[in-house]
Amino acid sequence: MGKRRRVAERRNTGPVVLGGMLAVVIGGAGFGVYALYGGGAAADDGTSAGSAHHKAVKTGPLSAAEVRTASTRFLTAWQQGRVTEAAGVTDDTSAAGTLLTGYTKDAHLKDVTLTPGKATGAKVPFSVKATVSYKGLSKPLAYDSSLTVVRRTSDGKPLVDWHASVVHPELKDGDTLVTGESGTPPVTALDRAGGQLTSARFPSLGTVLDGLREKYGKTAGGKAGIELRVVRGKASQAAKLSDKTLLELSKGTPGTVRTTLNPTLQAAAERQVAERKQASVVVLRPSTGEILAVANSGHGFNTAFQGSLAPGSTMKIVTSTMLFEKKLVTPDASHPCPKTYKLAGWTFHNDDDSEIKKGTFKQSFGASCNNAFIDFAPKLSDSDLTKEAQQVYGLGMDNWAVGVPSFDGSVPVQSGAQMGASLIGQGGVRMNPMNMASVAATVESGAFHQPYLVSPDVDHRTLAKAARTMSSATRSQLKDVMRFTADYGTASKAMAGMSGDYGAKTGSAEVDGQKKPNGWFTAYKGDLAAAGVVQAGGHGGDTAGPIVAALLKMGG
Repeated sequence: MGKRRRVAERRNTGPVVLGGMLAVVIGGAGFGVYALYGGGAAADDGTSAGSAHHKAVKTGPLSAAEVRTASTRFLTAWQQGRVTEAAGVTDDTSAAGTLLTGYTKDAHLKDVTLTPGKATGAKVPFSVKATVSYKGLSKPLAYDSSLTVVRRTSDGKPLVDWHASVVHPELKDGDTLVTGESGTPPVTALDRAGGQLTSARFPSLGTVLDGLREKYGKTAGGKAGIELRVVRGKASQAAKLSDKTLLELSKGTPGTVRTTLNPTLQAAAERQVAERKQASVVVLRPSTGEILAVANSGHGFNTAFQGSLAPGSTMKIVTSTMLFEKKLVTPDASHPCPKTYKLAGWTFHNDDDSEIKKGTFKQSFGASCNNAFIDFAPKLSDSDLTKEAQQVYGLGMDNWAVGVPSFDGSVPVQSGAQMGASLIGQGGVRMNPMNMASVAATVESGAFHQPYLVSPDVDHRTLAKAARTMSSATRSQLKDVMRFTADYGTASKAMAGMSGDYGAKTGSAEVDGQKKPNGWFTAYKGDLAAAGVVQAGGHGGDTAGPIVAALLKMGG
């Protein structure tokens, strides 16, 4: 995947045309005016022709002059349409040449003006102005991008570090820009009440709306327009990213797709996640699987549906289901939680090195005490947790048909210490808020109902089903421990004031190289279930908990 670069502020400096030749003015301290005539530059790359063979290979940080020269040569050659020359100033001439050629031939962009801004170290922001012209239609296009100059190891030469995002920040490596009849007609997405859903009204829905168009555009009754769009390559398709429209030259006639979203809950979800960085939440209806709200504080990737994160202790709901079904423990059984537990050469610790010397399994669940779960590992087979997740909760089967791209969770078969870690939502277990909201919903309803955003009646698709349902006794035990957690355990602060039938589970998932864990929270109240994550936020009860609880208290 390519590196995303932040959009830089546009500067007022611009290229100056002198007698038909271009002079690019780069703003900022220590930057001058460099005139490029024909195929050469007024300044070279810092090595004179007479001495090039006598100098050692340059190493170390790039100088301001080297950054300026490499970026100027690249931007000027690109602007003047000298693709081979521009690509030659990058560290991947083949990929750069292909994408820069397509910029003109496939995207139909002309009259390109590139205006560099002030460099920050080796990073140079620049603004782009161009005209999209296709079959008598034309529209101006303006956006900001950036490039980074690196030193080639083999000879020390400064070159542009090539990624597709240099050409446009929405591009991932392998993606292309294309102007023409859209691959699919536009769609007008509606909420469950018939109101129109737009990314202007609900910023979190940008990727969702793209996915709806990709899935239903050709069947919803619309007619394609002419547009400039990002066409995803293999890597982006594997990551389940949808094509993205950047500019419409002529509007198509949209078809209509009705979703299950509740506009009131959606608006509330957007407000809740906006208060924290890297927050995501999903609200479901347990009795049907209908998705009522989905929101992410970062709008570039739909973590709520497509994220693949360790769920931490929220996974203990699935683990407990397995333990109850196997009759290895009951909620009120005496079950201490030791401070440490050794398994296959690993020593597992509880949060803050806590322990419960004399307590019940319910108390360990409520306190989210890790070793009360890991110490069951010797009594389990390597595949037990995987089977439980698949057969009862419908997870990890890669068969959910939500209506837009999604990740269905993963609980791989593991052994030894990794299997033990999986019991507490670490190891190889990966989930997102939609998956964990579905887990809480399955406990509440007693059976798995695959989450969906568009009714299967619209396109007659088949929703995923679980192989079996949990027993009524197991469901009662799960609701017992989740209610205890909501009233007296780690979820009690967030769930304070809740009434009716409710339960919750918190989670904190450690991530290598991250100071604070990802905070998770999943809960249900009546016929609502929700789950959220705040990445690098800390404990779930303090971070994701208030988001989830606020939405559950609204009803819907």
